[in-house]
Amino acid sequence: MNFAFSSFVFLCMIIAAYLFPKVRLQAETTVEQYFFKEKYDYKKTISDLSKAMVSILDINELCRKIISTTAEALKVDKASVFIFNEEKDAFLLCDARGLEGYTIANSYRKDDQFFKLLERRREITIREELERYQHNPDMQTIYQMMTRMGAETCIPLIAKQRLIGIVNLGMKGNKKMYTHEDLELLTTLANSATIGIENAQLYENLKNTKKVMLRADRLASLGTLAAGLAHEIRNPLVAIKTFTQLLPERFDDEEFRNYFTTVAAGEIDRISKLITELLEFSRPSGPFFQQENLNDILDKMITLIKTEAKQKELTIEATLADDLPTVTVDKEQIKQVFINILLNAIQATPEKGTIVIATRKIAKNNGGPGFVQVEISDTGVGIPEEELDKIFTPFFTTRAKGSGLGLAISHQIIQEHEGTIDVKSAENKGTTFIINLPTNPLILKQHKNNDRQVN
Repeated sequence: MNFAFSSFVFLCMIIAAYLFPKVRLQAETTVEQYFFKEKYDYKKTISDLSKAMVSILDINELCRKIISTTAEALKVDKASVFIFNEEKDAFLLCDARGLEGYTIANSYRKDDQFFKLLERRREITIREELERYQHNPDMQTIYQMMTRMGAETCIPLIAKQRLIGIVNLGMKGNKKMYTHEDLELLTTLANSATIGIENAQLYENLKNTKKVMLRADRLASLGTLAAGLAHEIRNPLVAIKTFTQLLPERFDDEEFRNYFTTVAAGEIDRISKLITELLEFSRPSGPFFQQENLNDILDKMITLIKTEAKQKELTIEATLADDLPTVTVDKEQIKQVFINILLNAIQATPEKGTIVIATRKIAKNNGGPGFVQVEISDTGVGIPEEELDKIFTPFFTTRAKGSGLGLAISHQIIQEHEGTIDVKSAENKGTTFIINLPTNPLILKQHKNNDRQVN
């Protein structure tokens, strides 16, 4: 026995045993990539899809991605995706391809026996394997429904022990059965698709919640404005009524008739303007980003809050810059921001106080696009320093009857416009809100409007 040679062989075996697990996966990948390229490509495609799905937040785009990528990778000519919709309490067809001539419905009730059985099984179902269970009614129910749907494989999407959707795939292009390796990949795909769908649904719920919050905040502002404007409208109506009652007695008095005509016309125009502004605020058009002059928007909002200010004998001083450039904004959302801040200023300012509104152009030092700045100040009670960091937090309010939504929504709106909103305040001295909006952000305009069209 050669001791040196034996020691060398033993050492080589130890090194090989240590290195083998490290190089095995890379070696398998390399072999598959060069000798089984088609198989490697489809595995990589499914793997990449699984990673990409968790970042797609639009449910329709997610379904299209699942169908197109999986169908191309596995070369199937028929595919469909059903997603559970809580509002309709049913599974809705989200996307499909190649199902012409098949009796596939656009929706199925949640209590449909087929979907209840899939939720109970919680595993990928192969239609051909169900042929063995001819005397099992449940298996035959699944088999018959899959046949009607043109599905050779049905992949359930299970989240928190409940079925949230299914992915149906037809026969593979090479007419071969789905292999164990195929099913492992599709299981990974199902897990990722489940996470992606939950993320997309959560995002959709957040968007809907935001819409409800915006609507609630607008209605709250509208109620405050309407109460004040009712008093403002009543006064000119009393004057018109008085003139109308006196008119028959003094109809021959030309001076009285001329005076009555002038006063009545002026009061009616004022009422009409107030009502028009209120209606425009209460019935906003669909969200749309376009070039607007903030001075024009502020003028209309000042008209609406003047009545509230007059009741407390507040002075409103507006200094609006003549050379103000236009900005790309959603006019209705910016109106809501201004109304929220102005009403807060009125409510926080004691009688005979002052509210100052100013606009100005802010240029960048590097010569690039600048900002339009809107500054709204009051001589009110101010905000304690320890509470300044909380004022943009939803449901935080210092008023007994406040909802705590107005400033939180305003902050979110300005952020979506790629602007900033800051606040400075001192107790018993007043508060200043400073809003900066970028001028002419064309990319923002195109991006936001494209999002509206997609949604």
